[in-house]
Amino acid sequence: MSACVPTRATDSNANAHRTKRVHPPHSPPPPPRRRFRVAGADVSASIAVFLIALPLSLGIALATGAPLQAGLVAAAAGGLVAGLLGGCPLQVSGPAAGLTVVTADLIHRYGWRTTCAVTVLAGLAQLALGCVRVARTALAVSPAIVHGMLAGIGVTIAVAQLHIVLGGTPQSSVLANLRALPAQLADLHPADVAMSVLTLALLLLWPRVPGRLGHLMRKIPVALVAVAGATLTASLAGLSLAKVDLPSWSSHALAGLPEGPVLGIAAAVLTTTLVCSVQSLLGAVAVDKLIAGQPGLSARVGRSDLNRELLGQGAANIVSGALGGLPVAGVAVRSSANVQAGAVSRNSTMLHGVLVVVAALLMVPVLELIPLASLAALVMAVGIQMVSLHHIRTVTRHREVLVYAVTTLGVVFLGVLEGVLLGVTVAVAVALNRLAHTRITHDEKEGVHHVHVRGQLTFLAVPRLSRILHLVPQGTHAVVELDGSFMDHAAYESLQDWQNAHTARGGSAELTGRRTAVRATEPGRTGDEATPADTPAGTTTGAPVLTTPPARTTADAPAGAPTTSTACRCHPWTPWRNHQCDHPRSAPPGGHPGEPTDRPAPGAATPGDAGTGTDTHPGTGKDTGPGGHQLARGISAFQRNTAPLVRGELARLAREGQRPSQLFLTCADSRLVTSMITSSGPGDLFVVRNVGNLVPPPGEESGDDSVAAAIEYAVDVLRVRSITVCGHSGCGAMQALLNSEPGGAQTPLKRWLRHGLPSLERMADDGRPWARLTGRAPADAVEQLCLTNVVQQLEHLRGHESVARALREGALELHGMYFHVGEAQAYLLTGEEGDDVFDGVGVADLSA
Repeated sequence: MSACVPTRATDSNANAHRTKRVHPPHSPPPPPRRRFRVAGADVSASIAVFLIALPLSLGIALATGAPLQAGLVAAAAGGLVAGLLGGCPLQVSGPAAGLTVVTADLIHRYGWRTTCAVTVLAGLAQLALGCVRVARTALAVSPAIVHGMLAGIGVTIAVAQLHIVLGGTPQSSVLANLRALPAQLADLHPADVAMSVLTLALLLLWPRVPGRLGHLMRKIPVALVAVAGATLTASLAGLSLAKVDLPSWSSHALAGLPEGPVLGIAAAVLTTTLVCSVQSLLGAVAVDKLIAGQPGLSARVGRSDLNRELLGQGAANIVSGALGGLPVAGVAVRSSANVQAGAVSRNSTMLHGVLVVVAALLMVPVLELIPLASLAALVMAVGIQMVSLHHIRTVTRHREVLVYAVTTLGVVFLGVLEGVLLGVTVAVAVALNRLAHTRITHDEKEGVHHVHVRGQLTFLAVPRLSRILHLVPQGTHAVVELDGSFMDHAAYESLQDWQNAHTARGGSAELTGRRTAVRATEPGRTGDEATPADTPAGTTTGAPVLTTPPARTTADAPAGAPTTSTACRCHPWTPWRNHQCDHPRSAPPGGHPGEPTDRPAPGAATPGDAGTGTDTHPGTGKDTGPGGHQLARGISAFQRNTAPLVRGELARLAREGQRPSQLFLTCADSRLVTSMITSSGPGDLFVVRNVGNLVPPPGEESGDDSVAAAIEYAVDVLRVRSITVCGHSGCGAMQALLNSEPGGAQTPLKRWLRHGLPSLERMADDGRPWARLTGRAPADAVEQLCLTNVVQQLEHLRGHESVARALREGALELHGMYFHVGEAQAYLLTGEEGDDVFDGVGVADLSA
C-alpha cells in the first residue's frame, strides 16, 4: 500500500478549481458586494447623537474658555475622522468633559493657538502609540486611578461652572473658585440663575415622567430639551443675559507654532495624550459591553480594535487641532446613546459629524439664542455625574479607596497629570504592601497544630513562615491553611522542605487552600499507592504538592485529626477533568465515601427518597441529578470564563460561515478530545465520530448513509483539503471485534461493527505486512487491530466517489493517525507501498 499522503497536483487547472469555492448551504453566505448604502437605523441614531452633541460641544467649549466654534470643529472631526478610521465603529468621539480641565489650563497658560498646536502634537503621539500597538497596555492602569481622575475633573468642572450659573466668571483654579464663591453668591444675576435652575430642573425631571407619556418624552434627548427649554423661555420673556456668540468663520483662529517652554509644552502634550487615549480606550471597552448585550448587533459589529481606535483618535486630534478645534476623545454619553438608538455601523457616527458641520454653517442665528447660563448648568450637571457613587462603592469593595481619593484630590488641587502620577505612586505602594504584608498565625486545637497564612506567600514572608513552622512539635499532625492566590518558588521550597522534614520525623502535614486539600505522603505509603485521583498537578496556591488526602472516616482518622469529606479537586487549567467532580456516593460496607458501588449501602437513601438533596436546576423545578447539575456547572463556567474570550471569533464564523480545512473522522471514545490533540479551535475541524472510527464501504445494501453523507458534504460542499482517520489505544470497538462470535442476536452494535470485519480479515491475512509503530511492536492484539483498522478504513474512504474524484484532481490528502491515550502520544501513518508505519510526532516536529 502506498503512503497515505499523495502528492498534490500543482497544475493551474487544479488551483483554479480550488479557488472557486461553493459556499456551504447551511452557513450564512458572505456579504455580497454592493454600493454604499446607509441603513435607516444609522440615520435615526445619528440624529439622536447630533441633538446630544450640539449643546454639549458648545458647553464644553464655554467651560474651557475656548472659542465656541472650537467645540463644533472638534465634534465634526470626531464624527467624521475618528468615525471613519477608528476601531470601535459605534463609539462617538468629540470634545469630552474629561478634557475640560486640561484644555482650560493650556489656554490660560499658552493661549488658544498654542493649545491647538498641542492638540496636533498629541494626535501625532497617539498615532505613534497606535503604530507600536500599545493600546492594551493603557488598560493596565488601575480603574481606581481612572475613576479618581474623572471624579477630580468632574469636581473641577462643577465648581468652575457654578460661577457662570450664578452669573459670574470662573477663576483659574478650584481653590480660587472656592475663595471667590461667597462674593459671587452676594452678587447674583437673577436671569442667569433662573435659566440655570430651569435647565437643571428639566435635566432632573424630564427622564422621570411616568407612564406612556414619559416613555414617549424620553425618546427626545434630555440635554436638547433642557437647553431648548431655557432658550425658548429666555426668548419669550425677553430676558437680558449673556448668550452664545459665534463670530464669523472667517475670523476663526487656527493652530499656530507652539510658544512656551519646551518642558511645559512636552508635559502638556503628554497630559493631553494620556487623558485622550485612556478615556477613548475605556470608552471603546464600555461600548463593547453594551454591544455584547445585544446578540444580533454583536454578530454584526464585532469587538473593537483598540490599536486602530488609537490611530483614529490620533488622526481626529490632528485634524481638529489644525482646524482650531478642541482635543477629541471618545465620549461615553454620546456612544451609549448611539448604541441605544439602534446604530448598526460607523455610518451613524459619521452622519452625526456631517450634521454638526451643517449646523455650524446654517444654524448660527438659532445657536446664538442659547443662554450661556443654560450651557453652564448642562456642563455642571455632567461634571457632577462624573463623581459616580457606583465607582466609589466599587473601589471601596476592592479596598482601593485610598488610590481613588488621592487621585481625585491630586487632580482637583494639583492638576490632571500630577494627580494621575500621584495616584499611580499610591497604587504601586498599595500593591507592594499587599504583596509584602502576609499574616501568619499558629494555634493548637485538640492536638492539631494549625498554621494559617493570610495573603500572598512570597520570598518576603519566608523568614516568618519558617519561624512559625518550626513552632510545630515533631511527630504531631499539622494543618497549614494557605488563604492566598499566589506562592512563589522560594516560599514553595521552604514549605516543601519543612513538609518533608516533618513527615520524616513521624509527623503528618496537611496543606489546605481555598478549593483543594493536599497532604504530604505519609510514611510507609509508596508512590504506587498514590492513584491518579489522589495526585493533582497543582494547587490554587500556584505550587504543586505531591499528594492529596483521601476522604477519611472517623474510624480511620488518627487521634485528634479532623475528618474531611470528599471534595471537587478540579483545577482551573483542567476543567475537563469532570470525572473527579462526581457527588459523594454512599460508602459500601467497610469502604470509604466516594468509592463506586453498584448498590447503596444498607440503610442508605435511594434517589427516590425524600430529603436526599437531589439536584434541581435553578428556576425549572425539574430534577437534574448529578449529571444535570454537572452539565449546568460546565455551561455556567463556559459562559463566565470562555465565552468572553471566543465571542469575537465565533461572531466572525457566524458571519462568514464554516470553512474547515480538515475532515477528522475518529472514535466516539470520550477520552479523545479532538481540539486538544490537534491544537485546533472553532471552525478548524469538521469532525465525524462513531464507534470504532469506521468508514462503511460505499454501495453496500445496508450501508450507513450518515458517514457517507458527512464525507460527501465535507469534500463537495466544504471543500476540505484533507481527511484524517484517527484510531486510538484501548478501543472498546476493536476489543469487541476480537471477542465477537458468529451467530447470536444481531444488536445495533453488532450490526455496526460488521464494517470493521475487513480490518480483522486484513490482520489475519499472512500475505499482508502488519501495520506497526515506529520504534516498538504493538503492545497486544487490540493495539495491532487498532492500527490495522486505520489503514483499512482509509481503503474504504478511497472507494467513495467524491473522495476518489478529489484525489484524482490533487485537491485532497488522506492521513492515518493513531493516538495512544495513556502516553498522550500521536502517531502519523507514513511509509512506502506495503510499508504501513506509524511514526511518532514529537516536539521537534513543531519546527518543520
